[in-house]
Amino acid sequence: MPDPRPLEGVRVVELARVLAGPWCGQLLADLGAEVIKVERPRQGDDTRHWGPPFVTGADGDNLGAAYYHSCNRGKRGVAIDIATAAGQAEIRDLIAGADVVIENYKVGGLAKYGLDPARLRADFPRLIVCSITGFGQTGPYAGRAGYDFIIQAMGGAMALTGEPDGPPQKAGIAYADIFTGMYSAVAILAALRRRDAMGEAQGGGAHIDMALLDCQVGVLANQAANYLTSGVSPRRMGNGHANVVPYQAFATADGDLVIAVGNDSQFRRLCVLLGAPDCADDPRFATNAARLEHRRELIPLLAARIATWEAQPLALALEAQGIPAGPINDMAAVFADPQVVARGMRFRPEGAAVDGLASPIVIDGERMVADKGAPPLAG
Repeated sequence: MPDPRPLEGVRVVELARVLAGPWCGQLLADLGAEVIKVERPRQGDDTRHWGPPFVTGADGDNLGAAYYHSCNRGKRGVAIDIATAAGQAEIRDLIAGADVVIENYKVGGLAKYGLDPARLRADFPRLIVCSITGFGQTGPYAGRAGYDFIIQAMGGAMALTGEPDGPPQKAGIAYADIFTGMYSAVAILAALRRRDAMGEAQGGGAHIDMALLDCQVGVLANQAANYLTSGVSPRRMGNGHANVVPYQAFATADGDLVIAVGNDSQFRRLCVLLGAPDCADDPRFATNAARLEHRRELIPLLAARIATWEAQPLALALEAQGIPAGPINDMAAVFADPQVVARGMRFRPEGAAVDGLASPIVIDGERMVADKGAPPLAG
């Protein structure tokens, strides 16, 4: 690991629980920041109890749910009762030496403890406070609690997910929370950069307002652009793609395979491989725009030929032709995949009882990942 790591010397106080705030804190810890996680005495973060499965220590102790360990790597834990005057004073002492506070209380929820962003910024002018809520600090929903599932529903993601004739579906991972945690880390890094540029005399602190709904809407990407351009709300397409054809899962003789054709040249090579070169010259299929228009005619033609292949030979043949394809892996297959193994995405932090996920960030050949596991519940 490079010495120092990029955020060495940055201190973060995390007054956050569940996923979005802790995910942000874990990312900063991976990059070298000292992250101090403040938890409730005895109870701790809610996710310590979100199991099974639970992690068992070498002495048989329950170390909390696997969920907790997924988003709290590399932090130092302290247990403080924020509802007491002594606890509030202890938190202020921590913040006095910090660069960043991450908090995910409801809007105004910290004011009764004297720890709200306005008060903290007045007392500590160089402090960066990142507030993470469901709906943001302003607007008609500001006072509401927000959870990932609700945000995926309200933010348009569920309307785009699932089979065309089936019900809306949420993603299998809490992506609204995770994207919010990542965007929050980016915002914090930008605020630190601006503070450094301003210099000590100007203070340079900031209050960052991060909302799950903003982040979910913000990653609608091409689907939002499709709607804003056409005025037509995109519909669920199962494993199909709204803008590219063929770009979906196909059934082979022994399992499903994703084939992702990104341009007309790849489509031509696919047709030749499948023994249907005339398809590439058919005006209905010659361009991506035409294939989009005639999707219902094209897909059955391809599917019938793909179904005669077994998945592995077809995947190898596609790779040889430069046509992107891949299997649909379960977790066991993911962590057995030679590329995932070679990249070291499964690792065991020092002192941890179980393996965990590495950070995907690699700088100068070194993976940016905290070398210690999630902290035990202090106190």
